[in-house]
Amino acid sequence: MSPPDAPAAPEREPEQEQGPAPARSADRALLAAARHSGGRTAAVLACTVAAAAAALAEPAVLGHTLDLLLRRDPSGPAWTGLCAAVIAAEVALDAAAVRLTGEVDGRSTARLRRLGLARLLGTAPHHAARHAPGETAARLTAHAAEAGKVPAALAHAVAALLPPLGAVAALLLIDPWTALTFLLGVPLLVLLLRAFTRDTLTSVARYQQVQLETAGRLVEALAGARTIAAAGTADRERARILARLPGLGAEGRRMWQVYGGTTARSAALMPMLLYAVLAVGGVRLAAGAIGVGELLAVLRYAGLAAGVGAVTGALAAVVRGRAAARRTAALLALPPLGHGRAELPEGGPGTLEFRDVTVVRDGAAVLRDVSLLIPGGSTVAVVGRSGAGKTLFAAVAGRLTDPDDGQVLLDGVPLRELTAEALRREVGHAFDRPVLLGGTVADAIGFGAAPGPGPREVRAAARAAGADPFVRRLPHGYGTGLAEAPLSGGEVQRLGLARAFCRAGRLLVLDDATSSLDTVTAREVERAIAREVRPGTRIVVAHRLSSAVRADLVVWLEGGRVRAAGTHAGLWRREPAYREVFAAGAAGEARADEPLPIPSVRKPETGR
Repeated sequence: MSPPDAPAAPEREPEQEQGPAPARSADRALLAAARHSGGRTAAVLACTVAAAAAALAEPAVLGHTLDLLLRRDPSGPAWTGLCAAVIAAEVALDAAAVRLTGEVDGRSTARLRRLGLARLLGTAPHHAARHAPGETAARLTAHAAEAGKVPAALAHAVAALLPPLGAVAALLLIDPWTALTFLLGVPLLVLLLRAFTRDTLTSVARYQQVQLETAGRLVEALAGARTIAAAGTADRERARILARLPGLGAEGRRMWQVYGGTTARSAALMPMLLYAVLAVGGVRLAAGAIGVGELLAVLRYAGLAAGVGAVTGALAAVVRGRAAARRTAALLALPPLGHGRAELPEGGPGTLEFRDVTVVRDGAAVLRDVSLLIPGGSTVAVVGRSGAGKTLFAAVAGRLTDPDDGQVLLDGVPLRELTAEALRREVGHAFDRPVLLGGTVADAIGFGAAPGPGPREVRAAARAAGADPFVRRLPHGYGTGLAEAPLSGGEVQRLGLARAFCRAGRLLVLDDATSSLDTVTAREVERAIAREVRPGTRIVVAHRLSSAVRADLVVWLEGGRVRAAGTHAGLWRREPAYREVFAAGAAGEARADEPLPIPSVRKPETGR
């Protein structure tokens, strides 16, 4: 199947994901990921700390062993074995830390991805649409992977501080003068690391923002590939997608410049400190204040103390991960579409009631003070000009979103108080551009919460939607893989209708779900809705005159308000503006089929 053809989204301002609130949200997400792998993270910390302790013990043991061997002390061989044991322990602990780090990184990344995906799928669709598909993919893949490294990187950073601090303490114990010589350069190191952390955070945040924008533009172009090809604007789109690459390169070079500059300054400072310590240690050796083994230990400890520059790498991983966590945590900030614990009464007819419903989008009311009682078992056509609020009315009716004010009740129970199972068991949806999910055509029709429909129910729903004939012509019928099924837009829409019919409970919401069907097929589907699909209340967002003609009740929206509600015949006679809503469509349908009489309005069904 070819992907749906969608226009490119408008350019947007860069997201504001810096500041205290996003940072706190990101830190909470990282804490949740760390708790998920708490045992392994603690093991990483234990291994790295133990390895650091072994590294600290090694110079003292080596120095003492050297003094013993120079004095031909009988205990020298035993200390030589102890040296080998300390070195072997350090190597083994480092290897264990590396292996555990990989496990922690993988588990933490998976946890962040699950949390982000759960929040993304658990929010109202209009909230999820705030993030472009390409940006969302980048947040859940590259950025989640970078953020997932933080728990283990933090453990490594803590352990990386121990050798320098312990080495300075050991220098003080062996010879205070050598320790003081080294400490003279510590303030410069602290300033160096502070500047590195600050500059790296800024550069990484900019780099990741450019990544998001580029990914978003690429996905937009892929979705609109046919439009781009038809318009002959491939070169322009390619230039638009790649326009931020120079900025990406600049931020990448800036990151390496910050890292390289810090490394270079550390590389210049560390040898100077080591030479100074060596000079003071030589003077102290000549004065007889320390021995040869102690001088060796002093030099080794000075090298460990100079390793404070190695903390730069661990800090860089933590800084990059926290910046990436802010991107991923933006998904966690999406408001959940919560559910209650109520169940619907047994045998309810599907009575739907709007009570003073108002819905606001971007600061403007799209639906305003809608109050309406829809009898159970009736078919309701929602009509109006473009922008009148029809799709939002349908979304609120089926609780794909909540009203900002007022409430919607199904058989006397507010929709927001229903359990998720009860809501999706009794409320079905079909859309103008359905997305088919599942491995095969049968899977796509039966897609939904368990328990799923059986083969007979799937075929019955396909027949009602007019899909059974073309499905049988596919290479493997209902077992044909979706990727192998060459489906037209109308066929995809009929499969979407069949999926809704499979799940039709006491309320079925059809949002322009027959727009891609020819007039004859649309009439057949309308008759199937009335006669073959499980009885219940039907909300039909209508653009065809035939849909309004066959409805029991017409809800006429204008400017987000209910201008009138009644039978099609009554509105047609009384309201010239109502007739204008269908003027163009009515003429087209009359040419395509027989003239449409104004039928008598049947009474709503009272049972299911």
